[in-house]
Amino acid sequence: MGTDLMLLERHTARLLATVAELDDLTSPSLCVGWSRAHVLTHLARNADGLSALVRAATEDSGETMYLSSAARDADIEAGVGRTLEATRRDVAESAARLASLLPRLAEVDPDRTVERTPGGQLFTVGSITGRRLREVVYHHVDLDAGFTFADVEPHLVEAFLADEPLRPDASTHPPEPHDPAADLLWRARGIRQEKR
Repeated sequence: MGTDLMLLERHTARLLATVAELDDLTSPSLCVGWSRAHVLTHLARNADGLSALVRAATEDSGETMYLSSAARDADIEAGVGRTLEATRRDVAESAARLASLLPRLAEVDPDRTVERTPGGQLFTVGSITGRRLREVVYHHVDLDAGFTFADVEPHLVEAFLADEPLRPDASTHPPEPHDPAADLLWRARGIRQEKR
């Protein structure tokens, strides 16, 4: 978990640096149907949800990541109309709260399971930090503000690729030579990108 924590700290700092430079949250993101405001609000609520899971694992609080999928979606929509400064603060403060809790997971059985929603999807405590890292990196790219998968450590891109399923239209994937960053963008978002 130590390596994941270091990578998460690094990528959170990079994300926050990008957010500090944004002047428009209404621009579309790479997530279909979502603006930058949607992406950033989702990242903040994701941090809060994972904080709840850390408490569930370390304090037996009984919390789930989200009360329901509908509540998760409503929370994102509720945050979309906020000011740029309020959104920046929310992203930074929620990330800081989670960062302060994550080291506590070292004391918990990594195979212990926690719930996304009551009675819903289960995942292991040992996957929480990696899940947050993926969210931060992918959604940083989704902001479409200059940061791409080509800016991510090659070993991390390869790890993400290994977990990313092939698209149903994989036969139309750009041909070799293999470009892991472009491949990941294609698999994750269906977007072709020319090699830099």
